[in-house]
Amino acid sequence: MILHRPAAIHVCALARVHDVVEEIGASHLVSAINADLSPRTPASIARACHLKLDMHDITEAQPGATPPNTEHAARLVDFVQGWDRKAPLLIHCFAGLSRSTAAAFITLCALNPRVPEETIARALRRSSDTAVPNRLFVAHADALMRREGRMLAALSSMGRSKPAIECVPFSVVCDHYPLQNHGRAA
Repeated sequence: MILHRPAAIHVCALARVHDVVEEIGASHLVSAINADLSPRTPASIARACHLKLDMHDITEAQPGATPPNTEHAARLVDFVQGWDRKAPLLIHCFAGLSRSTAAAFITLCALNPRVPEETIARALRRSSDTAVPNRLFVAHADALMRREGRMLAALSSMGRSKPAIECVPFSVVCDHYPLQNHGRAA
């Protein structure tokens, strides 16, 4: 008997992208990394299924660097809403700690609009004790999706992250969160 495995979002560091794509059979890839470090699209992924977000891991403007912005958030949300969830989605940045975990959190919020942001943030923390989502990237997505600051506030519910140089690759199921109605329309 073949069991249906729910779609998952996987996160890893740049150094592991090609290995993880092969290991999990990813159909979609998000590179949230400055363009000069962005990897080539793996042969098993269609170019249209590889979103490249040229950004640096910063939370305020710096000369010669591109901070996450509203366009990055909008492109990510559009991209993940087009993902059919038949095969895994892989998200990476340089170390798999900040930009990629912010992108994973944004993705989970976009795909689960009726699930409390805090529930999603805690699921991300359970999956990775090193996740430290880039707050600027999340702030832009929060505004874009009209979450009224709830996404940013939810990051605080994650607690402190374990210090790391690079994440251990991890995954989060994307569509099996318990629906909790906290005063929002069903």
